[in-house]
Amino acid sequence: MHVHGREPVPWPHQVGVLPREAAAFQRRGETDHLRAALNSSGTAVLCQVLRGTGGVGKTQLAAHYARQAWTGDELDVLVWVSASSRPAIVSAFAQAAEELLAHEPGDPERSAQAFLRWLEPKPPGSEPVCRWLVVLDDVADPADVTGLWPAKNPYGRTVVTTRRRDAALPGHRIDLGVFTPDQAVAYLVDFLAEHGRHDAPDELRALAQDLGYLPLALSQAAAYIVDADIPISCSRCTHRQCPSYRRRLTDRANSLASMLPDPGTLPDDQNTTVSATWSLSIERADNLNPAGLARPTLQLAAMLDPNGIPQSVLTSEPARTYLAQHRTQTAAKQSTVDEVTELDVWGALRALHRLSLIDHNPESPQHSVRVHQLIQRATRDTLSPQNHSQTARAAGDALLADWPDPQRVVTPLAQTLRANAQAVVRCAGDALFSGGEPHHLLVHVGVSLSKAGQVTTAVRHFQYLVDRLRTFLGPDHPDTLEARTNLAENRGQAGDERGAAEAFAELLTDRLRIQGPDHPDTLDTRFGIAVWRGMAGDAAGAAEAFAELLTDRLRIQGPDHPFTLGTRHSLAEWRGHAGDAAGAAEAFAELLNDRVRVLGPDHPWTLNNRSCLAKWRGEAGDAAGAAEAFAELLTDQVRIQGPDHPDTLRDRYWLAIWRGEAGDAAGAAEALAELLTDRLRIQGPDHPDTLRDRYWLAIWRGEAGDAAGAAEALTELLTDRLRARGPDHSDTLKTKNELAYWLAVRQGQAGDAAGAAEALAALLADRLQMHGPDHPNTLRTRDQLAYWRGRVSIDEAAHPSTDS
Repeated sequence: MHVHGREPVPWPHQVGVLPREAAAFQRRGETDHLRAALNSSGTAVLCQVLRGTGGVGKTQLAAHYARQAWTGDELDVLVWVSASSRPAIVSAFAQAAEELLAHEPGDPERSAQAFLRWLEPKPPGSEPVCRWLVVLDDVADPADVTGLWPAKNPYGRTVVTTRRRDAALPGHRIDLGVFTPDQAVAYLVDFLAEHGRHDAPDELRALAQDLGYLPLALSQAAAYIVDADIPISCSRCTHRQCPSYRRRLTDRANSLASMLPDPGTLPDDQNTTVSATWSLSIERADNLNPAGLARPTLQLAAMLDPNGIPQSVLTSEPARTYLAQHRTQTAAKQSTVDEVTELDVWGALRALHRLSLIDHNPESPQHSVRVHQLIQRATRDTLSPQNHSQTARAAGDALLADWPDPQRVVTPLAQTLRANAQAVVRCAGDALFSGGEPHHLLVHVGVSLSKAGQVTTAVRHFQYLVDRLRTFLGPDHPDTLEARTNLAENRGQAGDERGAAEAFAELLTDRLRIQGPDHPDTLDTRFGIAVWRGMAGDAAGAAEAFAELLTDRLRIQGPDHPFTLGTRHSLAEWRGHAGDAAGAAEAFAELLNDRVRVLGPDHPWTLNNRSCLAKWRGEAGDAAGAAEAFAELLTDQVRIQGPDHPDTLRDRYWLAIWRGEAGDAAGAAEALAELLTDRLRIQGPDHPDTLRDRYWLAIWRGEAGDAAGAAEALTELLTDRLRARGPDHSDTLKTKNELAYWLAVRQGQAGDAAGAAEALAALLADRLQMHGPDHPNTLRTRDQLAYWRGRVSIDEAAHPSTDS
């Protein structure tokens, strides 16, 4: 019904107000995708749904398209609807009816339905064709739009922006994520330049990464930086003094809200801060079935790795116990604590996924749940100190329940669990040290890092652990001393052998004072000193220390104690390294009899004893016998421990080495190539054993005649060792040295005998200084030098100089 005396407004006409374009607006791939989908003809989907979490820029993308279509004379009618509730949608449609149809006000529902009928396609020639676009911005609940969807019309288009991923939303879905790193940096450069700031691109890239490339966070952080006139980062200040944004952002004591502008000074007409933008979504998710579980599930996930959380962690018994205790209480259920099932947790994850608060992909069990890091930060900020501590410890309990053995380091699940454990340690603050006893996760993750070969990370972790335990438990507490043991061990594994020996020596002083000379931990510390003395180059000193320790082990623990047998094992090993290979083999043969008697023939330590005996037989000169012994041992290793066990892989390595030493260089290279395939699958590319296999594979390829292949492989290996171990690690230096050798040999094989001889002469001088005259590498270099000098003489004799 028309209002008396009014006429419909003429076209073109706009209903509602488009949000103004954000400063430094970044064009994205989804912009072109949306435009192409809406402007194509034929079978085009006439409704496009932009989905994504709060803050990714859905509204800006929709407004950009609408503005372009409007100013490009592609539309007759544009209706922009703030669709956060059903009344808001009805009111906007009623306003459109009043303006476009001159419909009588007073009955919004009736007017809205009139507008929807007007959008329906008309018979050809019945009235002028109207090209229209309706944008439903920020649909909070698909139920709000029931009965209000614009009709399908070849001349009309509908764009929806929403955080929801419900199947009830019609049309073609476009999932909008965060900026790419380059887009994020470009945005910050443009925004800050508008305010006279020109910060270093590296600082901007680091800031963008800290903020997870979320457009809303980038804009608000940039505005805060400009308004507060603070540096993004500053390497010249100490942690406590530096006012820089990034330093304050990483400080757990600062809430996310404190790092953003006040609500009244937000940029680009924004009406909510990043820290509050997800609160309504969390509330809606918590009201979905199973009611009351979405919020505590998100709180638990907020303590874990944003890049991927195994679903099995969140469905573990400790996690379900936490969810039952922290379920959001309703009026009908005030004090009961019902059991939470795995199906309930699944439902909570799906509710969070539907509201775009998490990404839940059950098809990827190791990374089935992903959460944006700022959603995690904002969620943690809502927790009271007590709840924060409870949630962090529950996350630790859940990880341990899904990951009972830190020795299991080779599975993809173990790698993901380590990343999640490190995230808990970062987020928990002091929570994992409360209650009088440090959480078992703290040691568990460090041991797993070490076993996985990530020793540099393990050193950082155990140093942190030692520092915190000294504060909470004191320097003399057994847990503090044990953490120092782990720290010293990993320092040695990371290449600082001398530092490890010194750290164990300092620890021994405290062990003797606190626990006395005969305590098992004191004896173990002496064991560590001896090991790392030997690893630092003093093999004879290590053997002497083990001989002294063995005397005390026999007196205190007896001849058949596992640690006494272990000390005999190490004494034999370092006798061999000190130059007495035959004596080492003889000692291992004697020890083997006792291992079999005490532990049995199939015990892993007995098998390890056989491995060492075979190795030292080879070192004593019987390479063929060593290879034969390793072949027999491998049969038992596969039967008892399986083909993928680290000890099985170790003995495959030694079998290949002794095959090569026995004269079969090509067979050694082939065996190492097969082993490397399994190492990469089981232990990954950066594990020390994987890098070692690559080293020896290159050498045996060279010994088999492929000097060029050896040089190429060592060149690639050197890059990875520099990255994984650093320039000063002994393994890196060995790789450099061996590369120089094979480059020289390759030079000679390519026809430059004189160049090869010159390079080998320089290398020989280095090897004499490093290894001495009788080391195998020195002898090998000397042999090659003699060979290529001989080739030079032959060439000169065959081609005498014509100089007068």
